[in-house]
Amino acid sequence: MVNDVKRVAVVGGGVIGLSVAWALAEAGFRVVLVDPDPGHGASWVAGGMLAPVTESWPGEDDVLALGAASLDLWPAFAERLRQRGGDPGLSTHGTLALALDSADVGTLNVLADYLRGQGRAVERLTGRELRALEPALGPRVRSGLNVPGDLAVDNRSLLIALRSACESAGVEFFPAAATGVRPGAVDLGSSTVDCEVAVIAAGAWSRTLHPALESVTRPVKGEILRLRARPGALPVPVRTIRAHVESRPVYLVPRADGELVLGATQYEAGYDTEVTVGGVRDLLADAEQVLPGIAEYALTECAAGLRAGSRDNLPLVGWLEPGVLAATGHHRNGLLLAPGTAASVVAMLRDGAAPEPAADPARFR
Repeated sequence: MVNDVKRVAVVGGGVIGLSVAWALAEAGFRVVLVDPDPGHGASWVAGGMLAPVTESWPGEDDVLALGAASLDLWPAFAERLRQRGGDPGLSTHGTLALALDSADVGTLNVLADYLRGQGRAVERLTGRELRALEPALGPRVRSGLNVPGDLAVDNRSLLIALRSACESAGVEFFPAAATGVRPGAVDLGSSTVDCEVAVIAAGAWSRTLHPALESVTRPVKGEILRLRARPGALPVPVRTIRAHVESRPVYLVPRADGELVLGATQYEAGYDTEVTVGGVRDLLADAEQVLPGIAEYALTECAAGLRAGSRDNLPLVGWLEPGVLAATGHHRNGLLLAPGTAASVVAMLRDGAAPEPAADPARFR
């Protein structure tokens, strides 16, 4: 049992760090969150999909299981957050997974067969049936899957609400960049933050804070665009759209205010956060095949973020050594896994629970 822990330092103020800090504070811990700019970083430029089913693929059973378990927590998590910090913009309209050519249809068939083998119901739809659901879909869309259980959230509303909830729960914010984490302290270069336990939740920068993370996590660059429907243009779709266009994945996530988030490229490019011309060109060209009407939209933002990838696409949530706990490596699924990760950290600190085996950092030792 480790319920004698009094002060916890959470390093990182993205969706994982804020969720963990809020959950720990509500569980009775004294919490300090160390981050120079909490509520931004990769979480600020995320798409907002909560889609473990349509993100799944054969051979990644553990990824699907972790994602589905955390998705089950999301409705209650969002409602509690709405009461404590603000509306996170949870959308329950579901997701459509689409295919445009014969190779893309084959990819979709593999996914559908895999999901059936996992006991998950999938609804196959023709292009005509899909356009009946979302009239703005283009004529090249040949077939798809309707996945009503895969949700979405407004990532920026979520981050604002989480920060407000943390402040209401008594989380202390320390606006500084950590240079290292060790038992009993978070190093800030010329000073330290003392604590009984430190939680490393710094996303792609976690690998720079502890030697156990250096070789098992890495930054993965992703570019996103934000579009807005102009007067006279077709409205944004109701559902989240995931598609394959000539084998390239593209997603379009609607916002309640008429905005559309478009992504995502994926590069192994170190800590480069510049948006490339080629990335913008490819995203717009592919998205226009799916929703031709976006040619009339305004392009309001281009941005790039750095996800924290791991060797096996599973997160690292567990002990690195006594007094140091990791909550990182969530790759594309940081928003999805935030409630589950926060609950796991609380259980480990309050109840002495063991880490989830699939996420335990010890698997790499």
